[in-house]
Amino acid sequence: MLLDADVCYRAVRSHDHRFDGHLFVGVVSTGVYCRPVCRARAPRRENCTFFPSAAAAEGAGYRPCLRCRPELAPGHVSVDAGRRLASAAAGLIEEGALVDGGVGALAGRLGVTVGHLRRVFADEFGASPVAYAQTYRLLLAKHLLTDTRLSVADVAMVSGFGSLRGLNALFRARYGLRPSDLRRSRRDTDDGSLALVLAYRPPYAWDPQLEFLAGRAIAGVEEVGDGAYRRAVELTGRSGLVRGWIEVSRRLADHTLRVVLSADLLGALPQTLARVKRLFDLSCRPEDVSVVLGPLAAECPGLRVPGAFDGFEMAVRAVLGQQITVQAARTLAGRLAQRCGAPLSTPWPGVARAFPGPKAIAAASAEELGALGINRRRVQAMQALAKGVLDGALTLEPGADPESQIERLRALPSIGDWTAQYIAMRALAWPDAFPHADYGVMKALGERSPSRVLERAEAWRPWRGYATVHLWRSLKGSGG
Repeated sequence: MLLDADVCYRAVRSHDHRFDGHLFVGVVSTGVYCRPVCRARAPRRENCTFFPSAAAAEGAGYRPCLRCRPELAPGHVSVDAGRRLASAAAGLIEEGALVDGGVGALAGRLGVTVGHLRRVFADEFGASPVAYAQTYRLLLAKHLLTDTRLSVADVAMVSGFGSLRGLNALFRARYGLRPSDLRRSRRDTDDGSLALVLAYRPPYAWDPQLEFLAGRAIAGVEEVGDGAYRRAVELTGRSGLVRGWIEVSRRLADHTLRVVLSADLLGALPQTLARVKRLFDLSCRPEDVSVVLGPLAAECPGLRVPGAFDGFEMAVRAVLGQQITVQAARTLAGRLAQRCGAPLSTPWPGVARAFPGPKAIAAASAEELGALGINRRRVQAMQALAKGVLDGALTLEPGADPESQIERLRALPSIGDWTAQYIAMRALAWPDAFPHADYGVMKALGERSPSRVLERAEAWRPWRGYATVHLWRSLKGSGG
């Protein structure tokens, strides 16, 4: 990633949020690197060195600023092939892909050679995948040490270090600190749950985001209330299957989301945080989107594409929503969760079940699913999705090649272009996905011809997914 030093310095001087997460400044005189939004006095131009990632800054010998906290910087979103591959690899690394496997396994998962992955990754982040992973683990540990009461030993394990000794040694070597030196403010709660923060680039249209999620919340699995989103969680962490709950709300003062999660999810903490980032589209650069969408985005600045906490869950929900109302689809999804999902305890009576995964859907009989009011075609589509995920033919998460996954989805029974595009938009986080034959999209544009809709949408590339949610927003309640 090429960085223009003059542009970078102007961003640092003006504390420009648009560059947060895409630019880090190393200060020669202090040996510290900062985010461009750091509120400390701007360093002299001749003392600045600019980096495209925290890993690149640390690789050059800089320590993270304790004031602006680089571990809180938002992530990346890219649309061209090389940057998309690098961003996908970074996302998988943040979920722990290199903790138990090597770069070869990561490259295989992404369908590319090791050499190609290393080249595009270095071009985008200025560091190798291994260096990026090491820096991410250190910064996650720093986040937990600063904001929770977890023991240093627990922090070492949760962050992916093999031992407490390994964390201590790397912390001292890289930061010149002991892990215990960071035990200052703590945001965890009295009930043993953890409270962390994740940053975004403003503006963020939070209320419309919650409205969208509330309208599609699966009864028993998720709910929206009091300005927060809550859900049950079932994940496979390093220690096996874990179940718990999360609550996400916004902190206006510092452009962050507050994420509270149950202690049960400690064994899958990196995966949980990565999925929250996807669901709330925290990698979005709203300025880039608004420049392309122009007047379409002007009414609701900072509107995000709601992602998916779980890609399979979202895909099943999309199938259930085919040619019926949003409320009817919610009803069917709630019945499915009640019948096939695992029960769990949460602080909220309305959140009491995990959504069933692909194994549970594949194992259910067609008669059992049909008894819930799900017609035969949708049952076939759901079970085909489950089989595709289980045998590896489908990858319903960011990082998968969107074009190939869309084609594979279309090849499944009862899944057409609308469903495939909707899944690509939300589960694959593909910003240019566009369900052009969607009734709400056509109505908002005043068009009757899907081909005419495609023609008009050419001006919105590569952000047609964002155009879709803006069009739905203009109709107050349309969408899948």
